[in-house]
Amino acid sequence: MKILRLSLVPALLLLAGCGPKGVAGEACNKTGFVCQDTTTALECRGGAWVALACRGSGGCAEANGNIQCDMTGNLAGDACASTAEGKGLCSADGKATLECRSGALVATNACSSCTVSADQVVCNQ
Repeated sequence: MKILRLSLVPALLLLAGCGPKGVAGEACNKTGFVCQDTTTALECRGGAWVALACRGSGGCAEANGNIQCDMTGNLAGDACASTAEGKGLCSADGKATLECRSGALVATNACSSCTVSADQVVCNQ
C-alpha cells in the first residue's frame, strides 16, 4: 500500500478580513478576504474580488476579525485562496486528494481512503 502525504489546507481556512463586502469580479484595492454570503468568501486578488467556495457545513463566517471558510465539501475546479497555494485536502468522498494549484483545486491522487493526520493529508492508495 502506497501512502502519499501533502501539506494540509485546513478544512476551516482562517483568512484575514479586510473590510467592507464586495462582489465577485468587482474591483477592490486592498488585500484580504470577506464573506460575500454564508457559502462564499471573496479574496481581493489582482485588483478584483475572486469568489472562493465554502461548501462545508460551516460555510463562510467572520469571527474575531478573521474569515472562516469551511472547505470540507469543496470540489476539483473550485477556486482556492492564494494563502492555500501548494496545499491539499481530501475530496468530500475521501477517495482523492485535492491540491491548490494556480488558484484552483486540482485532483492530484486517487485514494482508497484519504484522511487528515496532524498537518498532513494522507492518501492510502
